[in-house]
Amino acid sequence: MPEPVSRRSTLRLVASAAAVAAAATGGLTSLTPAVAAGRPVTGAGPRAERLLARLTLDEKISLLHGATDPGTLGQAGYVPGVPRLGIPPLRLADGPAGVRVTRHATALPAPVLLAAAFDPELALRYGRVIGREGRALGQDVLLSPMVNVIRTPYAGRNFETFSEDPLLASDIVAAEIGGIQDEGLIATVKHFALNNQEKDRNSIDVRAGEQTMHEIELRGFEAAVTAGTGAVMGAYNKVNGTFACENRTLLTDVLRDQWGFEGWVMTDWYAAHSTVAAITAGLDMEMPDGTYFGTALESAVRNGGVAEAYVDRAVRRILSVMDRFGLLDGSAPPRPGRDAAAGAAVALEVAKAGATLLRNEHGTLPLDGGSVAVVGPTGALPFVSGGGSAHVVPDHADSPLDAIRARTRGTVTHALGEDLFGKAIPGPALTPAFESEGRRVAAGQTWEYDGTLTVAEDDEWTFVLHFSSAPTARPTVLLDGAELFPLAAGYGEYFSGGLVATAPDGLGVRRRTLRLAKGTHTLKISAAGGDAGLLFRLRRITGATRALDVAEAVRAARTARHVVLFAYEDATEGLDRTSLALPGHQEQLIRAVAAANPRTTVVLNTSSATSMPWLADTGAVLQMYYPGQEGAAATAAVLFGDSDPGGRLTQSFPVDDDHHPVAGDPRRYPGVDGTEEYSEGIHVGYRWYDARGVRPLFPFGHGLSYTSFAYSDPRARWTRDGLEVTFTVRNTGRRTGVDVPQVYVGRSPDLRLDQAVRVLGGYRRLVLSAGERRRVTVRVAPRTLSSWDAGRHRWTLGTGRRTVWVGASSGDLRLRTSARVAAARH
Repeated sequence: MPEPVSRRSTLRLVASAAAVAAAATGGLTSLTPAVAAGRPVTGAGPRAERLLARLTLDEKISLLHGATDPGTLGQAGYVPGVPRLGIPPLRLADGPAGVRVTRHATALPAPVLLAAAFDPELALRYGRVIGREGRALGQDVLLSPMVNVIRTPYAGRNFETFSEDPLLASDIVAAEIGGIQDEGLIATVKHFALNNQEKDRNSIDVRAGEQTMHEIELRGFEAAVTAGTGAVMGAYNKVNGTFACENRTLLTDVLRDQWGFEGWVMTDWYAAHSTVAAITAGLDMEMPDGTYFGTALESAVRNGGVAEAYVDRAVRRILSVMDRFGLLDGSAPPRPGRDAAAGAAVALEVAKAGATLLRNEHGTLPLDGGSVAVVGPTGALPFVSGGGSAHVVPDHADSPLDAIRARTRGTVTHALGEDLFGKAIPGPALTPAFESEGRRVAAGQTWEYDGTLTVAEDDEWTFVLHFSSAPTARPTVLLDGAELFPLAAGYGEYFSGGLVATAPDGLGVRRRTLRLAKGTHTLKISAAGGDAGLLFRLRRITGATRALDVAEAVRAARTARHVVLFAYEDATEGLDRTSLALPGHQEQLIRAVAAANPRTTVVLNTSSATSMPWLADTGAVLQMYYPGQEGAAATAAVLFGDSDPGGRLTQSFPVDDDHHPVAGDPRRYPGVDGTEEYSEGIHVGYRWYDARGVRPLFPFGHGLSYTSFAYSDPRARWTRDGLEVTFTVRNTGRRTGVDVPQVYVGRSPDLRLDQAVRVLGGYRRLVLSAGERRRVTVRVAPRTLSSWDAGRHRWTLGTGRRTVWVGASSGDLRLRTSARVAAARH
């Protein structure tokens, strides 16, 4: 049976990134060999030890926390080096979907879209784009990838991570890290651990059992360690009563002693809470400053509160990774130039590969070249990425409207349908009148307004503020004495969304929707020009203006052969969603347009699972998530059938807000009295639906093709390397297409531990021409066939006869066989 991995018996040579990808997919052809950067540390080398011996205490401390960067690259963090000894500084950049600095970079599709391709080889190339660009843009450390399991559909960062399934997440994270570090950029897997929501993330105490942690959340982190990740980022939240960044069980017992990790652990930004407890538990670096690991740590060492050996241990870990990447002796390859064209090519390929067709009735897709009505504000605007630390300054971004026009000779029209940016407030409604559509305040000046707003009838108003100032210097607007646009508590305006937080002309945008009674309301505005001056607009959207927009969309739909309606949801770090429904009045828009034209395709630029009460009214639904800078071209390619939609859902889509794993129990989400309980245990995602017999809207692994596939002749046999499952796949349609057959394995009759009804054991991504037949082999590793025994603190192989299913999703299991799993004989 599998044994826990001891610190010193960990892999002495981790496979190259190519081998990691090959193992995940069952044997890919050889790829470019990984450079030395792809190998894990096996203890500090002599160079790191010599430097450590020469460092003063002050110099050691300076390496253990962030500081202000004298440069102008605009990355997230900076650690000064020690010039006296030739230790260079480290620059650390966000980068789940591309390198986040103030300069242009390739804006790749969101990680959840990458994972939807079920293709670790593609993840390897995705990582290589980020790795090269990170080095080209002056960075040394990437604060990515994120591998926290998708547990709740409300989590604001679900688009930044991969899956509800730990095997798929492990495969993708291992391959991506291999690609990042092949290029000489240090990867930082995050957020360790159980950071599965943004709500109260700085304080929530997440309670989870040992089996749940190891089988669900920790597998992706272990895969990252095995793949050689240079760094690990600790999470904000508490884990079983102790903050993650000072949790000895996580940072030492699991990460170091069980998995053999020898890189360094840093905090998430401002996630440190102590000095002594943190460094003795295994934390090595505080970011972005030195509140606890600066003067406070130095004082603790000098007065005997912390042994200097703990400081040496942390410095040794950092220097060892730097040495491994050639940063201490100048052996790192010269920084490359950006290859924007190559990055764009990978971005386009990923967006097409992860495009997931959820519904396609009556041949709605692919489009046949007739007239097309494009509906929705995000049809005419590029929707590149989510907000927060995932936002990237793209090289370029086209609108889907332009891409569709470029692809067809038919007539293409556009109707707004849902207004995002508002219309001018009528002059007579403001007393005294002022130019609300473009008020300028000069630098160093202030401007104030004290008047009234007259509303003609009871109505829903959405106030829309456009502004050019720095986030904290935007105008203050009071309606009836209450602030219309308050700053988000604790976050300022950093977490403000990706697309709809910026107007087409670049001004920042904030919105607030209220029911206003007929009559007069007080309106007060205060605006300061600051150092650079200020331009702002105050607009509104009302029931009347909304009705006009919907009517225009319906007219366009009636006169076109096809309708492509773009729906959006603007998720961001720092904030969870409050509903699975589309925001605003998009649901009503979809119903009205689909009623006018049943050949309506809804394209979803959303972050995670979405409820769809309008689903039956539509012809097709295409999930594109946040598709990156090439998203418009990729969307058009799939809509017109130039590319088969090859994506599959990496998370189950619930029917509604009342039927999913964390519904109805606030202790599971968002927590009660500061504590959140993972009482569903190992039954996360599709495992919960199977255990409860609840049917989701769309199951894990679901995705349609423009052709059809048949499976036959399943065989399963036990080998010393695990289960070997073989079956035949045949393209039964008339065109080339992509299929992702999935293997699921049932419970062990011999284990007396909690087990899922079935778990994903493996998968293969296939491209088959019309009529082509292929024999496929999927290997299910012993780890996947094992359960974590909390009483013995180890993995235990689930022996006995195990049922094996082959299907197109967790809800479409077409073949069934079985095999007897036996413990290895020694």
